[in-house]
Amino acid sequence: MTLDEFLLLTHGQVRSETSDPSSSHPYEESVFSEIVMQHMADVGMTYEPRVCHYSAKIGNANLRLSGYAVSEDGDQLDLFVSIYSGADSLTSIPDSETKNAADQCLRFLNKCAEGRLAATMDESNDAYVLALTIQETFQQIDEIRVFVLTDRVAKAKNFKPRDISGKTVKLEVMDIERLHRHWAEGKPRDELVVNFEEIGGAPLPCIYVPGETTDYDYALTAIPGEVLRHIYEKFGARLLEANVRSFLSATGKVNKGIRDTLRRDPEKFMAYNNGIVLVADEAQLGRCADKIPGISWLKGMQIVNGGQTTASLYFTKKKYPEVDLGKVRIPAKVIILHVVNSTEEEALISDISRYANSQNSVKQSDLSANKPFHVELEKLAMSVFCPDGNSRWFYERAAGSYNTMLAREGTTLAKLKQLKSTIPTSRKITKTDLAKFLCSFDQKPDQVSLGSQKNFEKFMESLRTNSENENEVRLPSVAEFKRIIAKAIIYKGAQKLIRPKFPAFQANITTYVVSLLASRVGDRLDLEQIWGAQDISQELQKLILEWAGEVNGVLHASANGRMVSEWAKKPDCWEIVRSANYSSGLCDDVPELRPI
Repeated sequence: MTLDEFLLLTHGQVRSETSDPSSSHPYEESVFSEIVMQHMADVGMTYEPRVCHYSAKIGNANLRLSGYAVSEDGDQLDLFVSIYSGADSLTSIPDSETKNAADQCLRFLNKCAEGRLAATMDESNDAYVLALTIQETFQQIDEIRVFVLTDRVAKAKNFKPRDISGKTVKLEVMDIERLHRHWAEGKPRDELVVNFEEIGGAPLPCIYVPGETTDYDYALTAIPGEVLRHIYEKFGARLLEANVRSFLSATGKVNKGIRDTLRRDPEKFMAYNNGIVLVADEAQLGRCADKIPGISWLKGMQIVNGGQTTASLYFTKKKYPEVDLGKVRIPAKVIILHVVNSTEEEALISDISRYANSQNSVKQSDLSANKPFHVELEKLAMSVFCPDGNSRWFYERAAGSYNTMLAREGTTLAKLKQLKSTIPTSRKITKTDLAKFLCSFDQKPDQVSLGSQKNFEKFMESLRTNSENENEVRLPSVAEFKRIIAKAIIYKGAQKLIRPKFPAFQANITTYVVSLLASRVGDRLDLEQIWGAQDISQELQKLILEWAGEVNGVLHASANGRMVSEWAKKPDCWEIVRSANYSSGLCDDVPELRPI
């Protein structure tokens, strides 16, 4: 898929998420922000993102924000600001424009850090609690990044870091070109090229074993602490295979031990530490000073085990500058992949991750793509056609597989147009989408509000049988697949209606409304009728919007000043929302509801 085609595909996705093709520019910009931020979260570049549109002028200074993401421990903060054009042809964007957008976001951060913004804001503004949180916790934040998101092509993909109230803030640009490299390949690690000769002055001495009868080569080495710290500083969470978090907490037992060893006995680090495991797409061998083999550079380097060690090096050195990483060596196992088939490659990486991670287990979501449940659902999506006998849904079992399919089969403009007509983006469902839809219908909106990865993990646990074999789950039938799609249609329909009507917390409102629908009338919902129509009626749409307004009111009233997105994670929140009174007069007119 060319960059031009990818641009049109992205704009098509943005427009399909809006209620009206002629929707206002700011709304399309918010949808674009959500799509890009969620992608970045899915590939491990950021944390659970939140759309948060804020624009203001204080004095002569313009402030702007499109979204944010905070690590679980609150020590890492990402801010996003979008520039969306919607033009159907590739256009460039001057560095001055992206830099100006970054400056507007930096001003928002600076005002928050100084404690001068929250006091000027309406408490109902969706950015108010964020501003207050930054004000109160700024000194505890270790890493801050600002991303400019744009559907145009930028020359500079990053700018010189800036200092805000004593904190270093990294500035990056995620333009359509960079996004295309991520999505079209389905392999975000392609961008990561680590040249050890440039960073450390020499290749890494290694024992290298070519894979003559295997689909990988193998090397053992030791990486200098300062080199690994530098790599993490440059690439951060992107070093980690999609969805694996880089850093849990400096107070945990494992990380505290790493920190203490670095401070007190750095020369013993290699003896005490289990080391890290890397995978890479390509490697270049060189010769060290004593003529032994060495690794000159790695392309597509990923840390599949050792994220704790790597991040702890970085944050310990940042917090305690006197730590001497020159005495530190980290044992490393390097696996260079030669797998041609992307599915087989993903399976191999998953297995490496599974068996390498013994100290801190990899989340279920990282290893799930090849589980029988998801494989079967993918097969059903490919074989079960919609009632029109022509179109069908797409289950994206592996990240990026939808765009890979378009690139592989849409070899001409006519074929690509036909594919996008038969399987439009609006009918694509990812693994985390699936968990969100089904858990909402299972009346677990508090769980869904925890974020896509945590919800997915709990969803997978709920699928398991009593057997100790984690692969033994009940596989979906054709009839169940149709019911799943009907639930997806309802959720997506609710999402499309709710997004333009509420300035903030649309995701929380959506999952709570769908759960309320399941709670109040779920036993009467005719899912077969929804599958047959591939849509929801105008009457059901009216009911959803009616309840959305009422649910929004209950969420805000019961939050008592807390950020709604945080309050929505609590089981008590669902109990209050479920127990509230709602208008029921519209229910009698909804054709999808069977008579009482």
